[in-house]
Amino acid sequence: MINLPEVRGRLSQTRPLNDLTWLRVGGPADYLFQPADTEDLQAFLRDLPADVPVFPMGVGSNLIVRDGGLRAVVIRLGRGFNSISVQDDTVTAGAAALDAHVARKAADAGVDLTFLRTIPGSIGGAVRMNAGCYGSYTADVLQKATIVTRQGDLIDLTPEDLNFRYRQSELPDGAVLVSATFQAPTGDPAELHARMEAQLRKRDETQPTKDRSAGSTFRNPAGFSSTGREDDVHDLKAWKVIEDAGMRGATLGGAQMSLKHSNFLINTGDATAADLEGLGEEVRKKVYETSGITLEWEIMRIGDPLTD
Repeated sequence: MINLPEVRGRLSQTRPLNDLTWLRVGGPADYLFQPADTEDLQAFLRDLPADVPVFPMGVGSNLIVRDGGLRAVVIRLGRGFNSISVQDDTVTAGAAALDAHVARKAADAGVDLTFLRTIPGSIGGAVRMNAGCYGSYTADVLQKATIVTRQGDLIDLTPEDLNFRYRQSELPDGAVLVSATFQAPTGDPAELHARMEAQLRKRDETQPTKDRSAGSTFRNPAGFSSTGREDDVHDLKAWKVIEDAGMRGATLGGAQMSLKHSNFLINTGDATAADLEGLGEEVRKKVYETSGITLEWEIMRIGDPLTD
């Protein structure tokens, strides 16, 4: 039994995580901590035994938790971390604020963070994964990210500190991102909202938004997101190499590669985490056999497989 610090937030033991992920799969975490505020989080991390691993979790939009669960303290930020404020061309958002909400509130004030509108998940995940679409990335607009270190210190990181790359960034081990500040171009609010509505329509036409998925499954081998322009090329897009490998619609148990968009892994209703990850690995193998390309997972997979 771990001697855990006293908290003001909510601390649960052996907490199932399946209902906290978009794919609705996964076993329990040893502990789930939902801090009341930044100070609660700082005190918890400072006083938590150093050998106890922590895993910061957003809204679970880009995550497979394996069926055996996670031997760690999962930290999930909630209401105390979802504020959004706009001052001139600068937007500061808590890590738990949803990307879509930040995009809309920024547009209301005439600040262009429209690329965030169609990205599932929260700001913490957007920074962690350098989320982007239509040729724009989080790295392009981030001024600073505020984190709580594993030692409980509150510090700011620059984009250089984060070492942004395609769908990647670097955070200190055990650090929890609590807020981010962006500086973006300005524009007419009505035009920004109209652009987002057009993006949403295009997304709904091309992606299985009504199915249970975790967004794009694999990174584009080209090393960049779709631009959304008419001259966009598709030769090294993940969906194209998956389709060329004959894996559109492929199934394993309750898992399926979407018929609508072949780079979306979906839970058709009764998939296990093993089904989903196993199908993804089958896709990677088939794509390598047919094209020589090794697809890299964009969905994060954590935890232990289920053992007999």
